[in-house]
Amino acid sequence: MNVNTILNESLVPSRLKSLWADAEGGRLTKDQAYQRQQEWIGAYAAVWADALLLPGETDLKHSLCRELGRLEGNEDLAVIEQRCRNAVVQMKEDWEACFEEDNPQSVVKYYDQSAHYIYELMWWHTLAEDQSPLAYVTALHLALQHGCKASLDFGAGVGAGAVLFARHGLSIALADISSTLLNFSKRRLEARGLSATYLDLKTTSIPRESCDFITAMDVFEHIAQPEEHIDPLAFALRPGGILFGRFSAEPSDDRPSHIARDFAPMFARLEQLGFKECWKDDWLWGHQAFRKPKA
Repeated sequence: MNVNTILNESLVPSRLKSLWADAEGGRLTKDQAYQRQQEWIGAYAAVWADALLLPGETDLKHSLCRELGRLEGNEDLAVIEQRCRNAVVQMKEDWEACFEEDNPQSVVKYYDQSAHYIYELMWWHTLAEDQSPLAYVTALHLALQHGCKASLDFGAGVGAGAVLFARHGLSIALADISSTLLNFSKRRLEARGLSATYLDLKTTSIPRESCDFITAMDVFEHIAQPEEHIDPLAFALRPGGILFGRFSAEPSDDRPSHIARDFAPMFARLEQLGFKECWKDDWLWGHQAFRKPKA
């Protein structure tokens, strides 16, 4: 889908909230509303797939499994898919073997060394079981509407968001504590002819005022004290820049790495620094955007 077509409309979560208000008010039937919802989310999914598909591929799941197969030199995509489906169980085992309650470095070690995290993230990005990765398209939509040019993906994972943003003309930096994930992301972007900056947060700080848009997608629930990471992100943003992410989590037996328990200090720190909420998805996936003061 042409980006200009997207920009002619408001963000899909906002449109959906209004759409279902019309349905509840009798101005549309629920069938009509559902059809439009599928069309609008489908448009975001088309943007996502267009960015991530390998040349010659038309099916996102097949394409992402091929990328994983190249990682380990395995052309049996059925085996790759099974590893993806089993990744959550394997990750839980890795976490329980690695995590130490009073040792923050054990968390760093887990993300830096887990062999299964790549599989779980890539499977999530196929949209086979969950459409919430499309929040990256929402973020891109918002960034383009505000004329943002330089972006940072904090907790960049397997680099899918970076690919999306780079494909649509933004400069991109990827920041993560996992050298394994950063190396995989670099391979993905370079295979597509895309340039980026890679920041290993174990050894490198994020440069001050280096970007005007930051994504932090499903990252803060993995940090015991999320508020400790607000200042570096705030300093990295230029005046008027936007921080976009999902800043909440529910405890999950399957995902013990969701260790954040209280996000109130994080929101309080944003307020102390003068950030104001400039957009909120209270309909689909719960993401929020906060703008840094211009002066």
